[in-house]
Amino acid sequence: MKILVTGTEGYIGARLAPWLRAHGHEVHGLDTGFYRDGCLYLDPVGLPFGPQTTYKDLRTVTAKDFEGFDTVIHLAELSNDPLGQNRPEITFKINHEGSVRIAKTAREAGVRRLVYASSCSVYGVGTGDFLDETSPVNPQTAYAHCKVMVERDLLPMADDRFSVVFLRNATAYGPSPRMRFDIVLNDLSALAWIRKKIAMVSDGSPWRPIVHIEDICEAMRCAAEAPADAINGQVFNVGASSENYRIREIAQIVSQAFPGCDVTAGPPSQDNRSYRVSFDKIAARLPGYKARWTAQQGAEELRRLFERIEFSQDTYEYRAFTRLKQLKYLQRTGQIDDDLFWSAR
Repeated sequence: MKILVTGTEGYIGARLAPWLRAHGHEVHGLDTGFYRDGCLYLDPVGLPFGPQTTYKDLRTVTAKDFEGFDTVIHLAELSNDPLGQNRPEITFKINHEGSVRIAKTAREAGVRRLVYASSCSVYGVGTGDFLDETSPVNPQTAYAHCKVMVERDLLPMADDRFSVVFLRNATAYGPSPRMRFDIVLNDLSALAWIRKKIAMVSDGSPWRPIVHIEDICEAMRCAAEAPADAINGQVFNVGASSENYRIREIAQIVSQAFPGCDVTAGPPSQDNRSYRVSFDKIAARLPGYKARWTAQQGAEELRRLFERIEFSQDTYEYRAFTRLKQLKYLQRTGQIDDDLFWSAR
């Protein structure tokens, strides 16, 4: 299969492209290039030896960019709640309108399938029960609202010529050359390694489902390869039902993987986002898919990586590994403008 992955230079995309190539697919990339100057480690099957990539803002794509591809896997958006809240109006332009543009132009170019990377953040504030794909959504941030709107607007495009599948990923963790330390298990693991202490700013009571980056890559591969009638118009939560944790439980798991690490808690948080998610559907109905990683295994994997690459505080604090920090740097230095387009100068 000839697959175009948008966001190949992002956290998940940097792992997804070599994952797909290892399974025999021809992979090309499309990326705006905001994070090119950050590489946590060199990967002989991935970065910096990644797929042929077109550097282009997704707001400017045309049908020509998608000609000849069988499938598009769409990752490229502003990637988390803090970044989305920084300029909500631009988030909607990129994450909502830009993603709808991707789908429309891909369909116009004859692409047969689109796999959209949605998020469990659409559930926002849960009731305490496990939420499945039929549960009402309750988005709390611009990022989550955009995910809901993209799902809404792409679903009517699904027909016998153009399959659309939505993967609501749990919060990701695990190593990537384009590392992120603004997601919970990765950040706590870095703190455990560098400071030998996790000092939570809240009581850690909210629930979060988490999923290893390889399990996300595998879900995307399976969604790209599955028979159309198994996935077209379907929503799948991506993760494992056993991998729902309170934030404080994630901190304890991380501390066990990093000997000598202490954990302290803070006061209750003002952030009301808390949800537990069921992943029974993907386990039963996405052909070939099985989530394999646990939080404990993921924390231990990160500890081994940090030891191998001589991970330091300077690396942890490097701007490219925190999405909002990197974009503010690019704006401050005049490399991108207020609307997050590359500057002409």
